[in-house]
Amino acid sequence: MLNAQQIQDAYNAISSVIKKTPLEKHEFLSQKFSANIYLKREDLQVVRSYKLRGAYNLISSLSQNQKDQGIVCASAGNHAQGVAHSCSLLKVKGIIYMPRITPKQKIRMTEKRGGEWIEVRLEGDTFDESAKLAREFQKTNEATFIHPFDHESIMAGGGTVALEMLTQIEEPIDFLVAPIGGGGLCSGMAVWLQAHSSHTKLCGVEPEGAESMTASMTEGKVVTLNSVEKFVDGAAVAQVGHHTFSVLKNANMECVQVSTGAICAEIINLYTDDAIVVEPAGAMSIAALEKIKTQIQGKTVVCIVSGGNNDLDRIPEIKERALIHQGLKHYFLVSFPQRAGALREFLDQVLGPNDDITRFEYTKSNHKEGGPALVGIELKYAKDYQPLVDRMQTRKLPFRVLADDKQLFEFLV
Repeated sequence: MLNAQQIQDAYNAISSVIKKTPLEKHEFLSQKFSANIYLKREDLQVVRSYKLRGAYNLISSLSQNQKDQGIVCASAGNHAQGVAHSCSLLKVKGIIYMPRITPKQKIRMTEKRGGEWIEVRLEGDTFDESAKLAREFQKTNEATFIHPFDHESIMAGGGTVALEMLTQIEEPIDFLVAPIGGGGLCSGMAVWLQAHSSHTKLCGVEPEGAESMTASMTEGKVVTLNSVEKFVDGAAVAQVGHHTFSVLKNANMECVQVSTGAICAEIINLYTDDAIVVEPAGAMSIAALEKIKTQIQGKTVVCIVSGGNNDLDRIPEIKERALIHQGLKHYFLVSFPQRAGALREFLDQVLGPNDDITRFEYTKSNHKEGGPALVGIELKYAKDYQPLVDRMQTRKLPFRVLADDKQLFEFLV
């Protein structure tokens, strides 16, 4: 079982290659939640995530023979960059399996950080599929598998975030909020907190649709989810680690789930208000504050901003999800009568003064009296939604709210 001394040893081993990331008080969040909110900025780490801590700790501890045989890993991005950077520093050959859905920015940076010492293989649609292929490579090539979370050296590396954090703050920490996928970061931090700050409650944040730790806690054993929502690629794990679960099942921790819309809204807020660029997993801890706001009033809270490896190609989707979550973007199927002036009446009599049509798709059929149109409307204020719906009902326009049908919404939008 992982212990605090292993975490201290890990910090000694990695301190020369990692950055001691800032712990910053966030005034706006502190005012919003009536608490003292601090951000631990692991997005400013050398590889823009905490993953370097565990990867370097494990790879540097390998025997020379193991290093000569090479290593292999599977990752959705951040662990891959940590491994790649470690391989380059330690002059160890590595094969890195990444899911095909991995953002291009993470693939590009992994290749850049590893240089001639690594090879990236894009195989599998999820982390778990990539991990299976990496395991098969390990067996046939006698390479060492560098697990992204379920290894004591990886967990110890994650624990150094808590070690470092406690040296940067004088007041007691009541809550530590962190993203949780496979559990490597949270399990390591839980061990350090138990030894050095046992009153601190750990809050592990999962994305809705990938609640593998919650499912395991409920069953009392590690379980595998049948499907996983892939948007939060840094935490989209169907099965948590056996080592991580053995630690966290007895830890002072609760699991909280946040929607992708709430995560996207925080990504936009952090960029707009603070010029902080985070990936979806990096925004999870802040997105969770709304869920635990009654518990944290008057308390000291640290949120782990776990990573900042975001792809610009994802920004339009992130903005779209954020607007939908905030009630500012809505999609309808509206049946318009097929006569001249029908659309003009909709604009004049249904659309409000602050409403804006952002999408309109319609095909006229002469042999029918009416036909459906896909209409996307962006509001200035969320409170304008019900009046918009009321005006459509008053005009007796048949319509359907796409958000009420997830399958149809995903197909059309």
